[in-house]
Amino acid sequence: MEINRTLFDNIMSTVQDCVFWKDKERRFVGVNQAFLDFYGFESEDVLIGKTDEDMGWHNDPEPFKQDELRVLAGENTYKVAGKCIIRGEERDIIASKNPIYENGEIVGLVGSFLDVTEALRRERGANNAQIMYDRERLKNYPYFSRILDDAALDEVLDSLTGIISRHYILGFAKALINEGRRFTFAIVDLDNFKFFNDTYGHQSGDKVLMDVSANLADYIGEKGLVGRFGGDELIIINLVDCEYDEKQAFFEGMYFDGKVLRKNITLEGNDMMITGTIGSATYPDDAGDYNGLFTLIDKTLYCGKSKGRNCFVVYIESEHKDIEIKDLAKRSLYVNMNAINKIFEGKTNILTKLKTCLPIMTQELQTHDILCVAPNGIMTSVVDTRIREDVSDIEAVMDDDIFCDNSLDAVKEKAPKLSAVLEKFNAHAIIIARIGIRKETEGYIICASDAILRLWQEDDCALVYFLAKAAATSLKIENETISL
Repeated sequence: MEINRTLFDNIMSTVQDCVFWKDKERRFVGVNQAFLDFYGFESEDVLIGKTDEDMGWHNDPEPFKQDELRVLAGENTYKVAGKCIIRGEERDIIASKNPIYENGEIVGLVGSFLDVTEALRRERGANNAQIMYDRERLKNYPYFSRILDDAALDEVLDSLTGIISRHYILGFAKALINEGRRFTFAIVDLDNFKFFNDTYGHQSGDKVLMDVSANLADYIGEKGLVGRFGGDELIIINLVDCEYDEKQAFFEGMYFDGKVLRKNITLEGNDMMITGTIGSATYPDDAGDYNGLFTLIDKTLYCGKSKGRNCFVVYIESEHKDIEIKDLAKRSLYVNMNAINKIFEGKTNILTKLKTCLPIMTQELQTHDILCVAPNGIMTSVVDTRIREDVSDIEAVMDDDIFCDNSLDAVKEKAPKLSAVLEKFNAHAIIIARIGIRKETEGYIICASDAILRLWQEDDCALVYFLAKAAATSLKIENETISL
């Protein structure tokens, strides 16, 4: 029987292995639906024409590259073990690859892989994993009562965190919708989780996940269940708190009582601040089907991230209905840098240039002003250049070209003048960048946020740093100084 295109597409969309095919330069040409689901992509467009190295999926990409080069030279590989990074978590996979021939010549390769992380963890004694739910508890719900008649408990639970695994927590949500049962659906995205893994190692990252998952399961108690969506993302299904005020109180308790988020944990001598961003919506109040509901929690999660993370957002139709995720997602750092560079090519003075950059900084950092400090320690605002404030002790916090703080504790301790002025501006978190080339200091730029415990990201710091360097270059070219 000849396999036509329609049959091929049907096979690719239903097969459970993650399948991909690449050209002779190891660039992606296509992938199947299981591949998209595994990485959390809506479309293959984000990876077509890119290599594994471009996507940053491997801590050490060289073995994967050499493996594919051998395949492109005519070899077949079968069930080669490796590791890849999914949503900040290192996962174990086994992959098989074959060359693709056309008219007797190799024109690319086709491959498939399976995630074997859970199986390996079970083999190793679950890696000292915790168990947050037992059979008796889960069997209180009709969905799990049916599932556990045939499935073992360790198949239902995530092998690391002990909460419900992705397949079954999403299945539970769909079952509740089929039953017509009201519930609040939420996703928790841990902030800066990649930083924990990169700084303290994946074992510490695993312990953070275990700690938060256990605390979250304890916090929700009999109100519902918690599952792991993947990597550092967790799912909450709350069957009790469905009115707006109830949801507000439920999520506030997670943040303000230090039970789950906004808390410090100590691992191997390292003190780490754990925060997260939450998006939530309720069935059937906000959406009448699973896809619509998931779209809303995705949208509210992005709203939380756009506000600076470390917060929760409850879906409100009047506020969130017309928001598009693509409008919330940050523009690329390169695009913003390029826009700033064009602004600084103009002939106006430095404060005017900085003010022209303010819409970019507002969109990306949610800061409503750019504060500029002259070499004599006098500060002004690009919004109101009549302002003159003495922040001459600013140098006390500048051990490097850039300084960021999400609580101002270090500023209060080292630079009381600066701290007092920032309080006037209702600033709770700041990024300061030195304006200067080499060791010469021509002043400072301050971008401040009125959000409490605003979590600055690497791109935020990079953007302010670039703005300061653009200002320094402009001052030098124009033979100008900041005089206040």
